[in-house]
Amino acid sequence: MSNQPIQTTSAPAAIGPYSQAIRAGEGRFVFLSGQIPLDPATGAPVAGDVKEQTHQVMRNLQAVLRAAGGDFQHVVKTSIFLRDLADFAHVNEVYASYLTPPYPARATVEVSRLPRDVKVEIDAVAVIP
Repeated sequence: MSNQPIQTTSAPAAIGPYSQAIRAGEGRFVFLSGQIPLDPATGAPVAGDVKEQTHQVMRNLQAVLRAAGGDFQHVVKTSIFLRDLADFAHVNEVYASYLTPPYPARATVEVSRLPRDVKVEIDAVAVIP
């Protein structure tokens, strides 16, 4: 089985040469590209603090997951990229509100800069039967 791109207008279009997600591994594995807090309707970053930006990131990830036939319950791994690790508790609070145990494996790192100068980016890997 070849890799299949996942595309939805309910999440922001890719802003570079990549897919919103790729289905691979006999179609069960879905690798979601990093989402930043862009409004899918306008393509512009959402205004607000890191909590509001994280909500938008999670909504964008959810839209891509749904396009792939899944939801957050299928996510097995995430990576969170923060412009300021001091925002960790706020991001963690919002992130946790979208997930249920068992929680995915995760890495969280501080980076010097993110696209469009946003505060947070999250990518994910899901296994969808």
